[in-house]
Amino acid sequence: MSEEPRFPPSAAIVVSIAAVSTASILIRMSAAGPLVIAAYRLVFATLILLPFFIHGGGVEQLRGAGRRGALTLAAVGVVLAVHFASWISSLSFTSVASSVIFVHADPVFVAVASHFLLGERITRRRLMGIAVAFAGAAVIAVGDLGVGEANLYGDALALVGALMLGVYILSGRRLRQRLDLVSYVTPVYGASAAALVAGCVVAGAPLAPYPPREYLLFLALAVVPMIFGHTVYNWALRYVEAPVVSISLLGEPVGATLLAYLVLGEAPAPLVLAGGLVTLLGIYVTSS
Repeated sequence: MSEEPRFPPSAAIVVSIAAVSTASILIRMSAAGPLVIAAYRLVFATLILLPFFIHGGGVEQLRGAGRRGALTLAAVGVVLAVHFASWISSLSFTSVASSVIFVHADPVFVAVASHFLLGERITRRRLMGIAVAFAGAAVIAVGDLGVGEANLYGDALALVGALMLGVYILSGRRLRQRLDLVSYVTPVYGASAAALVAGCVVAGAPLAPYPPREYLLFLALAVVPMIFGHTVYNWALRYVEAPVVSISLLGEPVGATLLAYLVLGEAPAPLVLAGGLVTLLGIYVTSS
């Protein structure tokens, strides 16, 4: 474990849950394409953090990490880009509830990856949790299939986002032991922003012009769920185990689903709600 933090990690995780719960709502409020939303979210987040990175010794830490460390940070940034591109795209096809439940299946991927990459044994309890999570996911899929095949495509995109989030969390915990918060997230967010901007260019997604309202939504996505959400739980990774962070973030599906109902008037279908509860139970068992 690292030195005693000046701010309670448990309180930081609560802040991150509240912040990330707003992401899907802000995304749904935007008229821009998924890649554009993701790109601006990361660009603004990088620009906000850049002064702190420069004046806080981030350049020196990045040099100290060497070429291999810099390449690793860039690779983690690309992983984060794929996470955001796939998850934000999923919200164009499926419900907020289905999307946020599936994208937070990352503890299942973390548990499996920890077994094969870190040598951590998968207990019977975790295997049972994985089975329960998949059973719940099947119920959600049946419910979404009743709405349309496009919903299943959205569910699949959210699962890709979950896989990438699991890789991001595991990689982040290792790197955060050697770098301070800003020195870690700034190059990662920068690499992610570059990858997403390149993706927009390749896909022909226009990066401008947009109405002022859109830029305000992009900025809100960078400040609230990105800085106070992702960045805060990156900080918490240094002090708590990665599965603890993953399981704590299960508060987002609850918060996001509630906000979707209150703000967008989007109530989850009965099968999605039932399957979601089963899936979250399975994820909880897997991570606890």
